[in-house]
Amino acid sequence: MEIQKARTPKKPRSSGRGAVKKVATRKAPKPPRKQRGLQAPRPHARKKDDVIPALEKDVIRIIPLGGVEEIGRNMTAIEYNDDIIVVDCGFMFQEDNTPGVDYILPNTQYLEERKSKIKGMIITHGHLDHIGGIPYIIDRIGNPPIYTRRLTGVMIKKRQDEFPHLPTPDIREVENTETIQIGNSTVRFYGVTHTIPDSMGVIFKTPHGGVAITGDIKLNHDGTGVVAQEEIDSFGVFKEEKILCLLMDSTSVWKPGWSIPEHKVFDSFEKIIKESKTRLIIGTFASQLERIIRIIDIAERNGRKVVLEGRSMKNNLGIAQELGMLKPKKGTLISSQEMADYPPSKILVLATGAQGDTYAALMRMADKTHRFLKLTDKDTVVLSSSVIPGNENAVQSLKDKIARQGAHIMTYETSDVHASGHGSAEEARWIHQHIQPKYFIPQHGFHYMLQIHADLIHKSIGLSKENIVIPDNGTIIELRDGGKKIVRLKAKAPMTTRIVEGLHVRDIQEAVIKDRQALAQDGIFVVVATINVRAGRLRKSPDVISRGFVYLRESQELLGRARLITKKTVEDKFKNSRKVDRDELKTELTEVLSKFLLQETHKNPIVIPVIVEV
Repeated sequence: MEIQKARTPKKPRSSGRGAVKKVATRKAPKPPRKQRGLQAPRPHARKKDDVIPALEKDVIRIIPLGGVEEIGRNMTAIEYNDDIIVVDCGFMFQEDNTPGVDYILPNTQYLEERKSKIKGMIITHGHLDHIGGIPYIIDRIGNPPIYTRRLTGVMIKKRQDEFPHLPTPDIREVENTETIQIGNSTVRFYGVTHTIPDSMGVIFKTPHGGVAITGDIKLNHDGTGVVAQEEIDSFGVFKEEKILCLLMDSTSVWKPGWSIPEHKVFDSFEKIIKESKTRLIIGTFASQLERIIRIIDIAERNGRKVVLEGRSMKNNLGIAQELGMLKPKKGTLISSQEMADYPPSKILVLATGAQGDTYAALMRMADKTHRFLKLTDKDTVVLSSSVIPGNENAVQSLKDKIARQGAHIMTYETSDVHASGHGSAEEARWIHQHIQPKYFIPQHGFHYMLQIHADLIHKSIGLSKENIVIPDNGTIIELRDGGKKIVRLKAKAPMTTRIVEGLHVRDIQEAVIKDRQALAQDGIFVVVATINVRAGRLRKSPDVISRGFVYLRESQELLGRARLITKKTVEDKFKNSRKVDRDELKTELTEVLSKFLLQETHKNPIVIPVIVEV
């Protein structure tokens, strides 16, 4: 937009009495918002108390941007002086209350406004709730370098192949015993146990002490409380570190005792694979790499051929082979088309879909739509995963469909075929005792999980409640006065829900989601009124279109009355004036028809009147 210059003011004329008259000058029009140096309107409307104060010198600021009100979209920002370091960048799959949404992301507006301070991103491990958001977020925050272990880095690169329009991420491989410099900050890594190799925790070192983040974590133990030497060695780093604040995974801390050790799962599969005389189909997460690799090894030792079903399963095992983590003998892995060349007792199928995912391999078998795999009463199906909250109905449907085909089903409820990747209460207690933090912030879980974790540490370790902060997404926590004080700010980072829909990343629009929910529950009712404007009456009976509301053939009386209401409303409006405001008429039609349909059906569809003037 061109900016006009102000006219040069004329010289003031004398009034003859020595007085000087002021001459008005025309002001230049204001340039566009961007040219005036103002920021574009923000999606998060801030209140007076929401103004975030500038970070003071030598204060450590910690902001969980996701993963503390849900399972998923994990992301945490650590800010100290001129550096911001981001830990993890995950997403979460859609929920029942977000129809039409592909993924839910952390809101990174706080980081976008400070992208010049972001010196790096650290990824603790390769699960999607920790790496899934990278393609949608990394360019928004300035494409900082990504520091992670080798397997995680390869998984990030493979996923980035699906986004060829984006620049290749700058991935820098680190070891789990390494100490590096990121910006002006010193960062130390340590190894942790999870369900995927190359998982690690991180310590941010400051002159006042360290901030430790565990990432997702459990302990390698014997099931009775004896912890493996590798864990003792790994946590030995904390003998050398003064830890100001610990941020720790809370997903399974609500479970008492110790988690099932993974070696028990391996023992179970050793027995199942060795003793079974039928075809075995094992459904599990493609991300459970350690378990999958061990199952393939057991199958190979027992003379079984292994079939991989599911794109993510094939991709992840391809990465494991590429990195030398999986070295099957030639002929161990076969395609589903080759199964007919072997007796069923020599076949083991590893499939995705144990959560009842609609299009996953296991559900296609259950639905009898898989091209090559048809279940029979001689098959054994093992579901090697627990039920994720919210998936109960989908998993039950999966089991019912498998059972109708006669296959025998084994689950974690009847056998040790699954172990959580997150430690239970006694493991949390052990970890806290070895880290000995001054302050504690639970993360990774719903609020009640965080609360249970906080109570556990307060009662069993003796950490005072004043030194524990249970955050929400966007909570800003500061360690002040050289680490002598922990403060929760009143202001929060912007937390409007950010979503992925198709190719677009946007802040969620509540009105759109409410409409989708209404459509899913009560459907839509469209009435088309063709009006003769001169005569002030309908030219013909209104047309009615309905989807997901009522069965039209059985509702002719209801539709007839709706047409009469539409006719009367329109013609009454035109009795008073021939100049009728179309928007007012549509609003009135919406109100009267909505009220009528609710009274008659106890349902509240979205009513859309369409006015056609002729």
